[in-house]
Amino acid sequence: MPDALPTLSGPEIAPATGDRPEHLVIFLHGVGADGNDLIGLAPQFQKILPAAHFVSPNAPFPFDMAPFGHQWFSLQDVAGDALFEGAREAAGILDAFIDAELARHGLTEDQLVLIGFSQGAMMSLFVGLRREKPLAAIISYSGHVVGEPFLEKEIRSRPPILLTHGIEDPVLPFACLDNAKRVLTGLGLDVEAHARPGLAHGIDEECIRLGGKFLTRTVRPAA
Repeated sequence: MPDALPTLSGPEIAPATGDRPEHLVIFLHGVGADGNDLIGLAPQFQKILPAAHFVSPNAPFPFDMAPFGHQWFSLQDVAGDALFEGAREAAGILDAFIDAELARHGLTEDQLVLIGFSQGAMMSLFVGLRREKPLAAIISYSGHVVGEPFLEKEIRSRPPILLTHGIEDPVLPFACLDNAKRVLTGLGLDVEAHARPGLAHGIDEECIRLGGKFLTRTVRPAA
């Protein structure tokens, strides 16, 4: 029998309304961090989606370049298709988590938002575009399109996407923003992209404001 997939877990925040969730927002953190890194953004996005349930799972693997933290895939080998293969392995784990969370809350993909930072943004794009049914929205903060040569054949859905990236980013080059926009718009996706002057590798208040405005535009209220 194949080995069981790792089960993800992490901090979560129930809807501010106190009622049954109408949306699910999953935060995906960057390499070397954990779910606590992004769950603090939930109160900001609750202003836009007060009936959303927020969860920020720890990535499935221990960070292999420090004695703490988690990673979605290793960055020690970046040659060839290593990153693509790493993301594909993690995608199966994340997809299973998404399926379980949607079932737990009685929701469907069109009520789901993925918000990722850095490696978590890579995973948001990797998984979100390969699911059979389109998500409500994807927000990629300081991310990158992993497995670009394979995406045209593997894309299955086209949710609206927000990209932001710091111009001064020393970790993932700012050029990743234009490249992601080019690749995704070329595949027919609705992409909103914003450069952030003076921002390094991070999420600032303007990124959060842009995210809120984007969700106001893209996420439909519950019927």
